[in-house]
Amino acid sequence: MGRKGEKGRLVERNLEAILARLQERDYKLTPQRQLVVQTLLRYPEKHLCAEDVYHLVRQENPDIGLATVYRTLDLLSELEVLRKIEFGDGRTRYELREQAHHHHHLICTACGKVEEFGEDLLEALEEQVGRQTGFRVTDHQVKFYGLCSACQEAPAQREEAF
Repeated sequence: MGRKGEKGRLVERNLEAILARLQERDYKLTPQRQLVVQTLLRYPEKHLCAEDVYHLVRQENPDIGLATVYRTLDLLSELEVLRKIEFGDGRTRYELREQAHHHHHLICTACGKVEEFGEDLLEALEEQVGRQTGFRVTDHQVKFYGLCSACQEAPAQREEAF
């Protein structure tokens, strides 16, 4: 089967896992919540803010409101389905917690582009913290700010956006 079929199956499996998490806490998967979750699952590589999600879900359901999107994102964050991330642009972004925490973010201060860096550089440090303090690290966030390769190659250096 093609790539689209594989992605569709992955979205469906993740949707079932999220539905189970909602049901464990006595929440229902309303059609609006399902649409928000499906949107986040379709774009796992993106770091969508509430407004991004809102514009995407309105393509399928023009009646959904921005407040519904915000409430759904807050609920999914509370249930630890989503992780809230700040990149310094004043907008809260969201990513699925099903992704391993073992990635870091590279944020271009000129164009705002966000890339993920897949190697976890802090695994040994987490283990050392645990051994020395008894503290069990469950997550961390690392953000590197600088210039992406495209902005470094730009003929005239742009004014920093942040």
